[in-house]
Amino acid sequence: MIFAPVAWLAFGLAASSKLAAAQQAGSIVQVGNTQVSAMMMFLGNEEMVYILDKTEGNAAQIDGHPAWGAAWDVNAHTAQTMEILTNTFCASGMHLPNGSYATFGGNSAIGPLGSTGDVGSGSYDTTYEDYDGRKSIRILNPCTSAQDMSSAQCQWYDNATVLSMQKMRWYSAAEALGDGSIALIGGFVSGGYINRNTPNTDPEYEGGAAEPTYEFFPSKGAATVMNFMITTSGLNSYAHTYLMPSGNMLIQANISTILWNPDTNVETPLPNMPGGVARVYPASGAVAMLPLTPANNYTPTVIFCGGSDMPDAYWGNYSYPNYNTWTYPASTDCQRLTPEPTDGSSPVYVSDDEMLVGRTMGQFIILPDGTLLVVNGGMNGTAGYAQATGQTALYGDMPYGESLASGPVGTPAIYNPNMPAGSRWSNAGLSNTNIARLYHSSALLMPDASVMIAGSNPNIDVNLTTIFPTTYTAEIFYPPYFSASTRPTFSGAPQTLSYGGSSFDLTVPSTAYSGSGNSAAENTTVVLLRGGFTTHAMNMGQRYLQLNNTYTVNSNNSITLHVAQVPPNPNLLTPGPALMFVVINGIPSNGTMVIVGNGQVGTQPTQAATVLPASAQNPSASGSGSGSSSSSNSASGSTHTGAIVGAVIGAVAVIGILGALFGICVARRRRAASRQHPAAAYAMKTTGNGYGGGASRGGATSDRARHSDSSAFVPLQQDNSSTAWNASSTSLHSPYRDAYGREGADYDPYSQDGGVQDINGQRT
Repeated sequence: MIFAPVAWLAFGLAASSKLAAAQQAGSIVQVGNTQVSAMMMFLGNEEMVYILDKTEGNAAQIDGHPAWGAAWDVNAHTAQTMEILTNTFCASGMHLPNGSYATFGGNSAIGPLGSTGDVGSGSYDTTYEDYDGRKSIRILNPCTSAQDMSSAQCQWYDNATVLSMQKMRWYSAAEALGDGSIALIGGFVSGGYINRNTPNTDPEYEGGAAEPTYEFFPSKGAATVMNFMITTSGLNSYAHTYLMPSGNMLIQANISTILWNPDTNVETPLPNMPGGVARVYPASGAVAMLPLTPANNYTPTVIFCGGSDMPDAYWGNYSYPNYNTWTYPASTDCQRLTPEPTDGSSPVYVSDDEMLVGRTMGQFIILPDGTLLVVNGGMNGTAGYAQATGQTALYGDMPYGESLASGPVGTPAIYNPNMPAGSRWSNAGLSNTNIARLYHSSALLMPDASVMIAGSNPNIDVNLTTIFPTTYTAEIFYPPYFSASTRPTFSGAPQTLSYGGSSFDLTVPSTAYSGSGNSAAENTTVVLLRGGFTTHAMNMGQRYLQLNNTYTVNSNNSITLHVAQVPPNPNLLTPGPALMFVVINGIPSNGTMVIVGNGQVGTQPTQAATVLPASAQNPSASGSGSGSSSSSNSASGSTHTGAIVGAVIGAVAVIGILGALFGICVARRRRAASRQHPAAAYAMKTTGNGYGGGASRGGATSDRARHSDSSAFVPLQQDNSSTAWNASSTSLHSPYRDAYGREGADYDPYSQDGGVQDINGQRT
């Protein structure tokens, strides 16, 4: 079978009884088991979150081998395993114009304890039954519970012999363009801690270990070297990318920043990151574009918070860091950058309020009320995992197992960009979680405006007994607006939105608000929110855009919202899926999924924006909102997935290589995640059972296996018996100015199969 339901035993009953009274503002509630550790997530529609893990020994099985994909039912809080063929470890991902999603790249095939796949130097592994994923492009058409989830159309299309990138990419950036195509930028070839050797004599290719090029999906020609990937050598994995209104792209990596023209490959340098704070992986700061609104004329500003200002020498190389990173405090620094100012000024970083506590691997989630939630992460160290550092030679001496971070931050915080400087951060009334969310955690906005948090796995393979174990428990965070006694509802949402053109009306009933109708209408916004593809403390493609609107307060106390289409510039919100929310006095409705644009890759039709009618008030109108706090959205409740699935055929036909997509898929199937108190401690619990074996799916056949170099992972040599962490156990105040030597590949979980690294970490 290719889509296996997993029995929930008594957990589902216990969870459902808790959920009935769980939606308390500021609370974090454990809601279920994701079956695979949630390294990556995206919202496919109003019903399903799709989860990807790396290939590893998860107890959950699919087709006789460990699963590393799952579909999470948003309403039932249950997971079903899904078949993935290639290794998705540290892939990137992005939406497509028709509502589908694509993931790009990953790692070579691996087996138990991270060993290189035993067929074709990592082309395939006969135990975990995974294939090399470094060139893979995987396509998914989200389905709903009303559809046959076991059908080929609801499964991942994953066949690199038919659909693949030109280059091998691990930790690559992905950013959608205004025509719906996707720019794929940089990455590793065979993995490592950071993307460089030492000494760094070949910053372009690192002896074949780095990929400095960019390409597009669908293809627009040969992969081309991007000079920025050379100048940022080392700290350029998962570069931060944001499309600008001009069509240029903001790219930030290492401590450098540019505007890049995807059409001409011209780079325009912008100021360096102040204070030498790295924000990209593995420093992994929280980064997001602030809401685009009529008030700011849809001018993008990007905020960068946290990360690390470790000196360059501390970062090390492919093997591991030179420094015991878990003793190095994460940054509290925040900076704003407006890359394309509309007043003619030059772009400049502007210091913003510091975070309440330093975070590495903190993650921004934009909420429908226009505030930004930050969750997850640690107070010290970096992302990544290793079995040694330049200061700690033996895995048995690593105090946090393979984790390179310590001091998990369990309390969320909320950033309000509209508050005066000095008062933008708050964690008042926000609960604390007892689950450490460190490397490979993820978070995502849900249709009911809550936030799903899952994952955490700083381990080479499933490890349930180490200090920071492989984590399968999902949580839901309920933002402060869940304290409202009335949640707005609305009707009339269109299935698709255009770039400019005729406006549309939404109806808000009198039961959706309380108090003065005029006041409610004056304080109502209509927003589109795309949660993005979340992995490694990033949400690729995340964006918030407020639609312009006026209103009429009716005699029956309802409110008619006259809403403009998306501004006629696809670069502001690229074509694809988004949730539409109506927000009244800061309280959001449930979101309704819509498609922005024409659903196809290509130049998007645009029209002039229609002039909206003037707002009309009614002094006698008042709402009759009841005490309900969980009213469902009455806008067209369908997610329009049928249209999405139908549209995918046309979308993939644009690239000329998927004409027989689902037929091939069927044949192939048949063959085959107040500030943290310093003294707080989290108890760590096991979450499952060991490794699952599985029968072979037939080995690496000639049309499936591809010879390539691969990343080998040294097996775990011992377990760390600690079961709890304590943030007060390590002094963070001593100076660290040591000089560092390098060790070889003996403890290197990233070294290439058949190759070793010399004392400087150079691949030989």
